[in-house]
Amino acid sequence: MWKLALRNVLRHKSRTGMTLLAIVTGVAGLILSGGFIHDIIEQFGESLIHSQTGHLQLARNGYFAHGTRSPEKYVIADPTPVRDAIAKTKGVDDVMGRLYFSGLLNNGRSDQPVVGEGVEPAREARLGTGMVIAAGRMLQDADSHGMMIGQGLAHTLKLQPGDFATVVTNTADGAMNSLEFEVVGVFQTFSKDYDARAVRIPLAAAQELLATPGINILVVSLRHTNDTRPVASALGPVQRASGLEIRTWVELNDFYTNAVAMYEAQFGVLQVIILLMVLLSVVNSVNMTVFERVGEFGTMMALGNRSRMVFRLIVAESAILGLAGAGLGVALGVVLAWVISAVGIPMPPPPNADLGYIARIQVVPSVAAGAFAVGLFASVLAALLPAARVRTIPVVDALRQNI
Repeated sequence: MWKLALRNVLRHKSRTGMTLLAIVTGVAGLILSGGFIHDIIEQFGESLIHSQTGHLQLARNGYFAHGTRSPEKYVIADPTPVRDAIAKTKGVDDVMGRLYFSGLLNNGRSDQPVVGEGVEPAREARLGTGMVIAAGRMLQDADSHGMMIGQGLAHTLKLQPGDFATVVTNTADGAMNSLEFEVVGVFQTFSKDYDARAVRIPLAAAQELLATPGINILVVSLRHTNDTRPVASALGPVQRASGLEIRTWVELNDFYTNAVAMYEAQFGVLQVIILLMVLLSVVNSVNMTVFERVGEFGTMMALGNRSRMVFRLIVAESAILGLAGAGLGVALGVVLAWVISAVGIPMPPPPNADLGYIARIQVVPSVAAGAFAVGLFASVLAALLPAARVRTIPVVDALRQNI
């Protein structure tokens, strides 16, 4: 039956070609759109990881719920033993400390509320590959009183590299303290809101400013982002023994979770639309082919073939079309994805961001498999109704079509 079905498919070359074109276009479109969306999601996540949060963060219990308002109440007094234990965990690339504070930044003329971070410059430079230096340079270990500020904050206070500004904040005891810093760099990240209020200074300077030897957060950088969940689970004993809580970069970025849900919903709708388009195209082609061949099917039944044999033959022909079209569509989609990715797609800054980026189209095996299944399923589904109709036509009426 399959040999006969293949011969029937090859017999109607023009109609077969039109049907294949519809399937190939739909499958390739699904691969390209799915790969594009996966690339957006991945680049967005990597940008957040390598400009702000790292892969994992550990802090004292309650910090992630209440610590942003009063970070001085959630200080890890002696982070060295915990840091050493984390660094020994498989998959961990580096561990760095951060000390957070809020206060005012004064340029000698006006004040601006800021959210500050005391960081370890060399370690943060290795992690911060998603941070773009708009002016000046990265903070270095030698910058004992150097400071990096976000581009929005620099624009508001009219600061540039080489200028001096004063950070004013309260210590853990409630006393007011201030230190003067030299602006060494202006940075941009994926978040415009963050850039409008962010200040980064060396960790030692932040500890001097806040009169504390501790830190708020241990930021963990991993070798591979896909290891985030396994490493978080492996750090469970360390976390519990030290009285800390752990958060992954996904849990720290609600906007990312919402954006992923939105893109996945859009892709789901697109899959349904393409399925319907392929289905309608194949239904039209199969309908025309089947009803032109009613006399042929009548002859088959008159020669002793049962109606279910005719039904299976029609479905087999559509399955062959689906297999061929879906296979060609996957091949075309993969080739186009490689070509387009080699060129790149310049993208404007997303909402609430200043940085544009170069998008690419990833070849995702699950997307390719899903697109292949859509092409095959639509082809087989399109043949069921016409085949069922032919099966119910009386042999005598079918034979009249030959006259």
